[in-house]
Amino acid sequence: MRSKGVGWALAAASLPMFMVAVDNLVVTNALTVIAEDLDTDQAGLQWVMNGYILAFAGLLLAGAALGDSVGRRKVFAWGIGLFTVASAACALADSTALLITARAVQGVGAAAILPVSLTLAVQAVPPHRRPLAVGVWGGVNGSGIALGPLAGGLVTQGLDWHWIFWINVPVGAVALPLALWALRESRGTPRPLDVPGTALVTGAVVAAVWAIVESAGGAGAMPWSLAGLLLSGTLFAAFLVRQRRAPHPLVPLRLYRVRGFMLSNVLALAMYFGVFGSIFFLAQFLQEPMGYSPLEAGLRTLPWTAAPMVAVPLASALVGRLGGGVLQAAGCLMQGTALVWLAVIARPGVPYGAMAGAMALAGVGMGLVFAANPATVIGSVAEEEHNVASGVNNTIREFGGALGIAVLTVVHIHGGLRSAVLTGAAVVFAGAVAGFAIGRTPARPASAPVPSHSRSAPSDRPAPSRLP
Repeated sequence: MRSKGVGWALAAASLPMFMVAVDNLVVTNALTVIAEDLDTDQAGLQWVMNGYILAFAGLLLAGAALGDSVGRRKVFAWGIGLFTVASAACALADSTALLITARAVQGVGAAAILPVSLTLAVQAVPPHRRPLAVGVWGGVNGSGIALGPLAGGLVTQGLDWHWIFWINVPVGAVALPLALWALRESRGTPRPLDVPGTALVTGAVVAAVWAIVESAGGAGAMPWSLAGLLLSGTLFAAFLVRQRRAPHPLVPLRLYRVRGFMLSNVLALAMYFGVFGSIFFLAQFLQEPMGYSPLEAGLRTLPWTAAPMVAVPLASALVGRLGGGVLQAAGCLMQGTALVWLAVIARPGVPYGAMAGAMALAGVGMGLVFAANPATVIGSVAEEEHNVASGVNNTIREFGGALGIAVLTVVHIHGGLRSAVLTGAAVVFAGAVAGFAIGRTPARPASAPVPSHSRSAPSDRPAPSRLP
């Protein structure tokens, strides 16, 4: 069955993904109000953020594998339904524990939506329009992440923090039938879900972040923190062993040898580490020491959040000419410079005008990475590996965000805002090195034949990607 048209298909693939991306950071400008309403501390606020991000990151590869096996549109629809129900549960939560639990369920739904959304968007367009589709996907995803703080501030001040979750319910009610109507079903190479591998990598991620969060508790918490890090290392080592021996690993071992794929994921980890960790504290800085309301704080981040909307379309047009690696590196350099700028000037009473230029630079840098990173990852692998490549890329990005929030919280407790943001900047600069190492065009693996068992009709089957 053909999709109902390129425009409708792109909208159907992008709208749920936008909702998922918004919820990454939608609570940032509501954190102060949530803390007062639910009587929670900084550790509780971290888990309101990370409960979502960790469930999201830990299950993305499973979502990609399920999409390949049982049908991408089917898994996409399941994810939309679960995410919508979990959003209502978040809105009804009257305790920190219930909110964190509902956020984690949201993350499970998001893990079913995001990894297949890019594949669904790419398969909806002719081969020569795939760079545009990837650019649209990256722009919508980046815009969702960027607009999250503003949306959270606007809704929190205008209504109530519970409404930052209620607004997902009508969006989900529209997105689900739209996806079922506008998107065609497809499958990749059937891969039985590696349940032990999924459990091991999810446990490793959760244990690592928990250990870092626990380390903020002082000397008394250090034994628990070290135990958590040891457990994380053990689980991750077991995951690597499992991947080498499993008949159907979550990530095909050949992908670890593809330079563009691997280095783009290293860069994504560094970028999201710095961005998520820094926004987490800068949003609170604008409200507490600076005295802005949630809405005022959200509006003042517009130079940061609106810039990707301009930068992403322009960057998407340049990926083929300049190369994804160069654009990603430039984005990291801009983002890192902006974070250093903000770290140096951020103090109570600083004029907002002094911060606006740094935020605009940060936004342009984010836009370059949002456009070039998924394009380079998808363009580095064979067509039948698009879904798993997207799943790995999104897992790395979300894990980077969760890790950034956890690590920079510890740095913030012991060294303050400036030390935390400078640490984030240093990691982002390291990402620029990975970008330059990619080169102009990533190495392209030989495409394997498209499996004959794909449910798409032969005339609908996408041709091999020619993205840079």
